[in-house]
Parts: sequence; C-alpha cells; structure tokens
Amino acid sequence: MSDPLPIDGALPELIAALAARRMAVLQAPPGAGKTTRVPLALLDAGLCEGRIVMLEPRRLAARAAAERMAATLGQAVGDTVGYRIRGESKVSRQTRIEVVTEGILTRMIQSDPGLDGIGAVIFDEFHERSLNADLGLALALEVRGALRDDLILLAMSATLDAGPVAVLMGDAPVVTSAGRAFPVETRWLARPLGPKARLEAEAAALVMQAVEETAGTENAGGVLVFLPGEGEIRRVEGLLQGRLPGHDIRPLFGAMDFAAQRAALAPGGARRIVLATSIAETSLTIPDVRVVVDAGRSRRARFDAASGMARLVTERVTKAEAEQRQGRAGRVAPGVCYRMWTKGEEGGLAPFPPPEIAAADLTGLALELALWGGEVGLAFLTPPNPGVLAEARALLAALGALEDGRITDHGRALAALPLHPRLGHMLLRAGGAADAAMLAALLAERDPVRGAPPDLGLRMAALRDAKRFEADHPFVAHRPTLERIRDEARRLGRAIGPGKPPATAPALSLAQMAALAYPDRVGLRRKGDAPRWVLSGGKGAVMEPGLPLSSARLIVASDLDGDPREAKVRQAVAITEADLRAVHGDGIGWHDVCDWSRREGRVVARRQERFGALVLDDRHWPDAPPEALALAALDGLRLIGLPWTPAAARLRARIRLCRDEGNSLPDVSDAALLADAGWLLPHLAGRKSEADLRALDLTEPLRGLIGWEGVQLTDRLAPGHFETPLGRRVPVDYDGEAPGITLKLQELFGVTRHPVVGPQNLPLRITLLSPGGAPVQVTMDLPGFWASSYADVRRDMRGRYPRHPWPDDPTVAEPTTRAKPRGT
Repeated sequence: MSDPLPIDGALPELIAALAARRMAVLQAPPGAGKTTRVPLALLDAGLCEGRIVMLEPRRLAARAAAERMAATLGQAVGDTVGYRIRGESKVSRQTRIEVVTEGILTRMIQSDPGLDGIGAVIFDEFHERSLNADLGLALALEVRGALRDDLILLAMSATLDAGPVAVLMGDAPVVTSAGRAFPVETRWLARPLGPKARLEAEAAALVMQAVEETAGTENAGGVLVFLPGEGEIRRVEGLLQGRLPGHDIRPLFGAMDFAAQRAALAPGGARRIVLATSIAETSLTIPDVRVVVDAGRSRRARFDAASGMARLVTERVTKAEAEQRQGRAGRVAPGVCYRMWTKGEEGGLAPFPPPEIAAADLTGLALELALWGGEVGLAFLTPPNPGVLAEARALLAALGALEDGRITDHGRALAALPLHPRLGHMLLRAGGAADAAMLAALLAERDPVRGAPPDLGLRMAALRDAKRFEADHPFVAHRPTLERIRDEARRLGRAIGPGKPPATAPALSLAQMAALAYPDRVGLRRKGDAPRWVLSGGKGAVMEPGLPLSSARLIVASDLDGDPREAKVRQAVAITEADLRAVHGDGIGWHDVCDWSRREGRVVARRQERFGALVLDDRHWPDAPPEALALAALDGLRLIGLPWTPAAARLRARIRLCRDEGNSLPDVSDAALLADAGWLLPHLAGRKSEADLRALDLTEPLRGLIGWEGVQLTDRLAPGHFETPLGRRVPVDYDGEAPGITLKLQELFGVTRHPVVGPQNLPLRITLLSPGGAPVQVTMDLPGFWASSYADVRRDMRGRYPRHPWPDDPTVAEPTTRAKPRGT
C-alpha cells in the first residue's frame, strides 16, 4: 500500500462485517480513500472467489480509480485491475477488480441474472443516488435473495444518511470511517450577491481573491473551482486569462475528451487553477489542491411529467454537496474553502440533492424493468413515481417496445443499445444507417453550433463538413463537440453491426428519422401569424418569429426548453405530411368527433384525420347520430348550467322536501343531476346551440326522472297548487323555510282558517297583494291578520283602490278578484 489514508483504520471492521453478513454500508467522508483502498482490501482478504465489480458514476472517475489501484499494485491497467466504460474496455482474464460505469452492471445482470464469475459488487459514491445505481442495487438485492446468497454487496457513501440504505439491505452493518485527513478553513462572503450579479464575474473575482490571499502561505497549492457547467467554465476561463500570470488554468468537465481530462488532473510546474463541474466532487485525486472556490451552483436534469420533457436546470448546491466540495481542499494538506454565499445563507441550503429517480426521465428505467419482468419485489430506496413511470411506459408503447405492458422483441433490441429508447428506436428503424447513427449521437450530445437557428439540418451539415458549413453560414461549430459526436456515431454503427437487425430499412430523410425518435413532438402550426405549434403529444411549442423554420406547417421538435405551458423550440426540423405518413401511417386515422365548442357556443360535429393531438384534415360530419349530438349538448349544459324555469324550480323544491322527509326520491341538486344525466338525454334531441339549451324546460324531464310513483308521492306530500275559495289553482313555492303562495288579499275573503297544504297540514306562508299586485302583508296566521292588521291595511288601501271591496268584516265577505261595478 502507498501512503496511509483515513479509511485504513476502518478496513478491518469492514472486512469483518462483510465476512459475517456479506453485505455492509461504508460511510466515509471525502478524501478518506475508500474508492481505491476498499476493493484492494477486499481482494487481499480473499472473501470471494469471483471478480470484484465496483460501480462508478462517471467515466473519468472509473478510469482514474482503476489506474490508481493498478499503480498501487505496480501493474498496468487491465491486469489485476481493469475498467469497462461506454465504448472502452481494459480487462483481461487475469482481472479481479473491474471498475465499471453504472449502466454496465445493469447489462451484466440483465444478460446473466446469476452474475456468474462475480463475487462482490461495490456501489461507490452511492450518495449521488444516480438512477442506474438505484436500479443496480435493487436488481443486485433481488439476485442475492433469489440466486446468490454468497454475493457480497457493499454500498459506499461520502455524505449519505446510511440508515435507510442499511435497512434496504436487510439491516446490513454500517461501518464509519474517520474524518478527512487535514482541516479546512471555510471563508464566506461578507454580504449576499445582488439580484443582478453575474455568476461568472463573481466567481472569477472570488478566484482572484483566493489566489491573492493564499499566495505565499501554506495554502499556496492548487485551486479547484466548482462551476455548474461547461458554459460557465469557459466564460470564467476567459475572464481569468491574462489576469493571473504564472498560473495554469485548466478546465475539467465530463464532455471533454479523455486526454484533456487527464491533462487537468496531471501535476505541473505552475500553480494550477482547475475549473471543474461536479465531476470533481468525488473519486478523483487532483494533486496538490489546497484551495476550493465553490460558486454554489449545480446543474441537474429535471423531468416534467406533464410535458414529457427533460431539461437541465441550475440550482443551489445542497449542504452535502458543499461539504464534499470543501473536503477536496483537505485531501493532501490543510486547506481553505471559499464559498460564494454568506454564512447566513447556508442555513437555507437543502440537506441532500434529490435522487435522480425522483427527478429524471424514467423511460430507460421503464424499459429495464420491463426486460426484468416488472418492478414487483424490487427494493428501491426511493420508489419511482407511478405517474412518471406510466408516462414512460406510454412512450415505450408508442415506440413499439411494449405491448400490453410486456416487452416486445423490439423492446429487447432497444434495451441492448447504449441509447435512450427514443434514439434507439430511430436507429433500429433506420436499419443502422450512418446518417441515423450520426443523428442519434447528435441528439444525445450538447448543441455543437450554439447560437444558430433551431434547425437540425444545420447541425447535420456541420457534422458532415465543418469547414464548408462555416464558409456557408455565419456560425462557428464547436470542433471538440463535433468530434465527440462523430466518435459516438462510429461506436453506434459498430453496436448495431453484426448480430443486430440488418440494414434492410429504406433510406429515411432527416425529418423522418426525427419523427421516429419523437412521435410525441411532431408539431402542427396553429392558426395565426405567431410561430406556434400544437404537438402530437398534446402540449404547445413556440419559436421566435423570423427564423427559417418559423413558417413551417409541420415540424419535429427534438429539443425544447421544458416550459410546461408552451415550450420554446431549441432544435427542430421541418417535415412534410407525406414524410410523416410514411413513418407514422399506422398512427394516423379518422375519428368522428362530436363536441361542444366553447368558442362557438354550440354542438360541432366533425370528421377528423388525426395523428395524436394533431388534426391533419377536418370535415363536417353531416350524419352524426342523435345520441352523439345529445351527449355533446349535455357537455354544453354542464358548462352553462341547468336552466331552471320557475315551474321546474318549484317541482325540484317539492321533490327535495319529500326526499328530506325520508322518501326514496333521487338527489336533484345540480351536481347530482349533471353527474348522471341519462335522464336528460332524450330531451336534448335537436338542441344544438346555447340558446336551445337555455330554452329547455326541465319540468317534464324531472317528472320522468322520478317516475309515475314519484310524481304521485310528490303531488300527495307536497302539492304543487293551492285551490282558492274561487277555485283558482295558485302555485305553491317550496323554496323558502315554509311553503308559500302569493295572491290578492280579496281572494281570501271569508276564509277563517289558515290555509294548509299536504297530508301533514303544513301552514302556508301567504303573501297578500294589493289590487295593483304590490305585497301588503306576509302572514302565517290569516285569522290573526283579519283580527288585527287588516284594519290598518283597509284604511290605507281603501283610498288608493276605492273601486275594490274593503269590508269591515272580511271573514263574512265574499271572495273576489273583481272591482265593484262603476256607480256602486
């Protein structure tokens, strides 16, 4: 072994735990040395006969870990220690420790569930909670429980709360290593950054401050600067150029080629300033780093289930990430960490970053689960969201990878490809053509021609001939990105070579290939001048006016910004309807549509040719069946509300009264009547407009709803009319606290008992009117009114209506509705 590291003291306890239980969780802070020490200790202990496979989240870390362990043994990589990453492998028959990126383990288990020849699986940096790590652990636990009880499983973490992981692994023992080797001083900003502060400018200034303050001190070693992405790294690099003579500024991010990454890690003569993404948080040894400058931002992939789109977002670091970054300054000597936030702001940081399974696109996971046979029985530390998983499965079904929830042969072929299922589907349907491989690699990579209009054709032209592209267009292509895309395209071409489906498919256009990959993102231009489209998946998309694609009727949007309301198109290609029909003809069909149009306020019956949410052809449906028209009218009625005429409202009130008294009658509230409105459909025939619906009288439909027996019951318990002494039928209003009638005062002359209604003799609330129809008294005691208030009413009314009778004793007078003859 080389120089001692903090993890060394915990290795005996760890080996003993694995010997006894075959599973464990190791918790060790950054810089403890777990990545390079633990696999070798496990090998030396002889606890397993097969290979030791260690998962690393990143390719650079996998290579670096293998090289470091091989150097410790004094061997070349590929002897006892090797690695396998996407597109590259250095292993041999003598290899006992194999460092792999996480997707490799998934393929190992899917192809050989017994993991023949593998004795231990180590999940390094499990705290990062990558989707593949969560899936890999879930699969490995099921393999161990069903087939391989001798399999050693070890989860290693720098900052993770180890308890839940230990419980997931059957209450596995937790081994904790000592803290970092050297102390790190933390320095915060004196005041928060203002809302207009530019991250790059502030970061560059803080780097300058850190370099100046640590020059000539014991901390005058390398400076490691954490920034969210390549763009910020390049801009900070530009701001620092020429301002730090004698310093070596080196970028470090995942998209760099391996040689450039290795150069950033290699020691040099001048004081180094490494501008890195989160790739440098763990598992990498950067020599002589004494100073960390943390810009406080991290970039994560977020998936919006509502739009079916994933996007990268820049967020504040979490406490766990900040702690890991700080620890990089104390790996080789005491150090100092500059944080680009105040000490007070630190309390607002989230404890841990969200697990990828809770925020990422789950299409690949859904495909792996289908290949495995489903997720039943799999133990996930964070179970996948059922809604997001359902969206992913719907996409897989659209791609032909699933049928009735089960994986198809096409789905198995997709799972074998190192691509998102969208791109794999396109590549297979194109027969592995070179252009398809190039497009798949392009769509999986960052934009190589930034600032150019959102036209995929421009990117493909740059890939074919960058010099000619730049001569023909006022844009500069990013050569390293172009080269990465070409390398990946060649690798994909090899992956779909011998043993894969033959290239028998017809040649496809760029637009057709894009439509195969994104069947849910074919856009049909909306009416109007603005470049706006409705996408086949049901969402909206928008583009800046005046661009070459902004007038296209049909597009395929391969990259959108993820806005849930109307996403901005960042990359797309125009497609003709003929090209769309050529690749998605089986998904285009005629649909008879009979709906209520809010905009027109009427029933609209159309025959539409559709692809998803796109209406490619729209015609009048002249012979729509009455049932469909009635159902559409019912939707309109639900929108505008039930039209209650006075007669229908009175009938509803009578039904409610009977129902409230315990009788078996239906609920006649608006909500209940509209929830199950089959009773109303026969009465909607021929009603196609809002005016037609508002003219509907619900009296007869309500009678039909309660039936003959209900009508009889209602008429008996809550009669609809009161018969006056003159034989006139006056409607009874049941909407108030008591049933009520309204009639002229003279019509009740001679009535000496208060009128009642129904078998329960409910007293009526009587509104008495003057001869002119104005209310003069409301009473529920007519005899009391005659004996008291009538005299006052008579005195007032007699002068106003002298031709109407106003007897001294109304209890013996004849009821009437007429005035006295003239001259009397």
